[in-house]
Amino acid sequence: MAAKFSGKQTVPNRTSPVRSTQTATVTHEGAPAYAYGPKTELFLFAVTNMVGEKAFYESGKVRDSRFVDLLHTVTKTDPDWMYRFIPWLRNTAQMRSASVVAAAEYIAAGGPNGRQLVAATLSRPDEPAELIAYWMIEHGRKLPQPLKRGIADAIGRLYNEHSALKYDGQSRAWRMGDVIELTHPIPKATWQSALFKYLLDRRHHPADVKIDGRTLKTIKARQTLEAIPERDRRTLWEAGDELFDAAAITWEWLSGWLPGGMDAAAWQGVIPHMGYMALLRNLRNFDEAGIDDKTADYVRAVIADPDRVAKSRQFPYRFYSAYKAAPSLNWARTLETALDLSCANIPELAGNTLVMVDTSGSMQATVSDRSMICHYEVAAIFGAAIAAKAEEVTFVSWADRYTVLPFRKGQSILRTADTIHGHIGRDGHGTVLGQALAGTFRPGYHD
Repeated sequence: MAAKFSGKQTVPNRTSPVRSTQTATVTHEGAPAYAYGPKTELFLFAVTNMVGEKAFYESGKVRDSRFVDLLHTVTKTDPDWMYRFIPWLRNTAQMRSASVVAAAEYIAAGGPNGRQLVAATLSRPDEPAELIAYWMIEHGRKLPQPLKRGIADAIGRLYNEHSALKYDGQSRAWRMGDVIELTHPIPKATWQSALFKYLLDRRHHPADVKIDGRTLKTIKARQTLEAIPERDRRTLWEAGDELFDAAAITWEWLSGWLPGGMDAAAWQGVIPHMGYMALLRNLRNFDEAGIDDKTADYVRAVIADPDRVAKSRQFPYRFYSAYKAAPSLNWARTLETALDLSCANIPELAGNTLVMVDTSGSMQATVSDRSMICHYEVAAIFGAAIAAKAEEVTFVSWADRYTVLPFRKGQSILRTADTIHGHIGRDGHGTVLGQALAGTFRPGYHD
């Protein structure tokens, strides 16, 4: 897409890098269609692929196999494109599991500069372990040198005291100590050398772990807190002991440490330490606990802050998910503002735009087994965001039939998604796009 259109265009821009070939084929249900080229198919697949999740027409196993085949095909035909695409997939498109699989299969397919690609792709401290786990499941226990060295490079950037406290849980099959043992990263400072030793000892000799409080101050503070008897914990918390700041506590840790769980006082104390996504996911908990107005105002200010929205890199549908999960109206306007901010890079389309949201049966499945959000809701949010930026718009819901829905300039994206939600089933459950397009697209009017 162009970054921005200014004013009316005499010749509308109808080009797109995503396009079909002239090779005729059929859809899953036998309707005529045209095939995509491998790069286009891979791109469309990768930016929507929740790895291991089934889709309406494919099992998870079949989807994963098709994804791997495409990764190998494109790596062999255009490795330079893949070398640029995979880090983009992780760091810009924010597709975490798909990019881990892509990095592994790039190595398996013999792509050049694999070490650099792996290091550039891994972005969260638990991803080195995920990459190793995936490789061993799919390709065996021998790790290729580009994979090992790329992971080791990433570890130097990703492993610190905070990440060790958050991601080295004993319930994980692959621990940080395992990753260090397999890849032999070089510590970049004295503190990281001490951290690596701590993680290795914690993995192999947990009862004998010794922590140097001068070098690993955060981990030592957390250990001190965990040793405090339960009967004394709430008193210490209410006193606001400086140990809590030193220990880099999280709400998850506090909820397990504090007797009686998370009441209003507990939330009010920990909220200033919570990250953006944690705040977004806990709005219902804040309501149920009854946090005070001052703390609620702080939460609203953080969630609707333009810089925090940009840095959070949340998909727009995450704000709709939070809106659905928090039944009170305390957060609706804040989430509306944050959702609008998260769509800031959508271009302002000049002229007359036709936006069509698929509400057929296949779109009514959730985006993953653990999600409450359906595909049609993601489509509705994206469609509404495009419509909100368009100069003039025709907004359509379609399945077997179609309905032109009213849409005003500046209409709420959240409310529009709600409108689509209420429309589900009214146009049937099939996917008759040709009929909907023929009935709504006006040549010479729509740009």
